[in-house]
Parts: sequence; structure tokens; C-alpha cells
Amino acid sequence: MAVQLDDAADKAAPRTGKGDAPPARRGGRRAGSSGTPSAPARRTASAPARRTASAPARRTASAPARRTPYLLLLPALLATAVFLGWPMVRNLLLSFQNLNMKELIQHLTDWRGTGNYQEILGSEQFWRVTSRTVVFTAVNVVLIMVLGVLIGLLLARLGTLMRLVLSAALVLAWAMPVIAATTVFQWLFDSRYGVVNWVLDRLGWHSMAHYDWVGSQLSTFFVITVLIVWQSLPFVALNLYAATTTIPKELYEAARMDGAGAWKVFTSVTFPFLKPFFLATTFLEIIWVFKAFPQIFAINQGGPDRLTETLPIYAFTEGVGNLHFGMGAAISLLTIVVLLAMTAYYLRLTFKQEQQEENGL
Repeated sequence: MAVQLDDAADKAAPRTGKGDAPPARRGGRRAGSSGTPSAPARRTASAPARRTASAPARRTASAPARRTPYLLLLPALLATAVFLGWPMVRNLLLSFQNLNMKELIQHLTDWRGTGNYQEILGSEQFWRVTSRTVVFTAVNVVLIMVLGVLIGLLLARLGTLMRLVLSAALVLAWAMPVIAATTVFQWLFDSRYGVVNWVLDRLGWHSMAHYDWVGSQLSTFFVITVLIVWQSLPFVALNLYAATTTIPKELYEAARMDGAGAWKVFTSVTFPFLKPFFLATTFLEIIWVFKAFPQIFAINQGGPDRLTETLPIYAFTEGVGNLHFGMGAAISLLTIVVLLAMTAYYLRLTFKQEQQEENGL
């Protein structure tokens, strides 16, 4: 009787093995208990192997895609190495040599080691020129940014026709070649036939009728500053106007509804929204003004009495003017070092700003 009840129970509710696999008969070995795995087990065991085998194939297939950006950059990198890297290496080698006209004609190589750098860094003239360059750059950049921002905000407020006229005038000023613009300013500030002296004389300043604008340090720097600022304003103004078009108008409307004036709107909406633009543009203007050469050299060649020399003019005067090519190379490399230091400071500010934005998000 017990045997019959057991058989009935087995027929009514068949037991299942692990994974719902049907059990083997009584007295026989269960599926999976022997050395040969069942069919589902074989499929499960072979799946990771297939995935592992296909992974290297996918990595091999994507390798050319990863190399494509580097291949596209290769022509630019080669051009940079040929036209910029090799002259830099040659300039570095010259900076360790005593290369004057005698050595140049006789093809002699007189190595001085760090003698050129020691002489330059120990010279008061170098530090005067460096401080003068820093002050000159700071004054010009402040004027460029302030006036450029004001003109850019004006472009955002003008009507279509007036905006088009002012933009065309800015583009024409920006497109004028540097030497052509410098020549125009030389005529404008000429002591005998200049328009500026004529206008000042007509306005009652008769002592300015024959004033020599390039006869003193401050007046020469004034002319150069006006020229550089005039050439740089279009870049800042047009880019700022283009950047303001990306600011949602709802922000301005909300600020005005809160009773904010023009200055409050700028400090609470425009400036925070365009802070990366101001940072990048200021850095570009610092580099552009710091290495300005044709404007200063064409106006008065760093005169009078070398009182308006900046570092690029100083390097050219020592290297080409005085035929001390090793000294000129060393000064130019020191100028690059100063620019690299400013670049490192700018990159530090940029990374810091990015980290603050990420933390804020």
C-alpha cells in the first residue's frame, strides 16, 4: 500500500530539480550529477566564452576609429614642428652663443653657455623694459575691455540699421592692415600737417599747433595706445554682441521686473552668464598687446632715447640693431617665458572655473 501511495504522489506532483529541470528516474543518476553537463548548463557555460572571444574583435574594430583624430591632427602637428618648432630650437641654440657680425661672417660658433642670460638678467635695462611692458599692456587691455564691452552692449540695444552701420565701421577698422593703420596715425599726429594738431589749434589750444607727439615718452605712448585700442575694439565689441544674443531674454525681463537698473542687470545677468567670454577675451588681448611690435616700431622705433621700448622692440634692437644676435635670441626666449607664465595662470583660472561649475552642478 505504501508503495502504491508513493507512486501516486510521484504521478500527481512530479518533483523538479534545480532550475526546474525534470528529475531522473528513481534508481538512476540525476541530470547534471554526472561529469556530462545538461543542455542548459552547456549553453550557460559557453555564453561567457563567446562574449570573451568577441570582445577583442570589437576592440580591434574600434582601434582605427580611435586613431583617426590623431591622423587628422598629424599634418597640423608636422607644420607646427617645421615652421614653429625648428625656429624655436635654432633660437634656443643661438641664445647660448656669442654671435656677432664677426662670427656670422666667418661662420664661427662661440658658445657662451648661460652668459647671455646672466648678462640680461643682471641688466637694469631689461627690468625697466619688462616693467614698462607690463604697465603698457595693463593700461591697453583695461581700455580695450572697457570700451569694447560698452560698444558691444550698445550694439545689442541699437536698431537694425544703426547696428549694421556700426558693425560695418568696426569690421573696416579691424580689417585695415597694421602698417597701413600706423601710417594713417602718423599723419594724423604729425607735428606740422597733422589733423589732430589743426583741430586742437582751432579749438583754442594754440600751443598744440606744432606739438611733436613723438618727442616725449608719455605722448608717444599715448599715440601708440590710441592706435592699439582702436585696432582691438572691433574684436571685443563684435564678439560681445554675438555672445549677448545667447542670453535668454527672460533673464533680462525678470531682472527689470525686480527693479534692476542697467548696471545691476549687467552685474547680475550679463557678466555671470558671459564670464568665460570675458576671461578668454582678456587673455587673448593681453597676449596681443604684450607682443605688439609693428605699431611701436613704426611710430618711433622705440624712441625717443629708447624710452618706449617694450620687450619685443628690445629684443629686435639688441639682436638686429646692435648685431648682438645671441643677446636678441635670449631676450626673445625670456619674453616667451613671460607669456607662458601668463598662459599657465590663465589655464589655472579656467580649470578652477570648470571645477566650480561641476561642483555647482
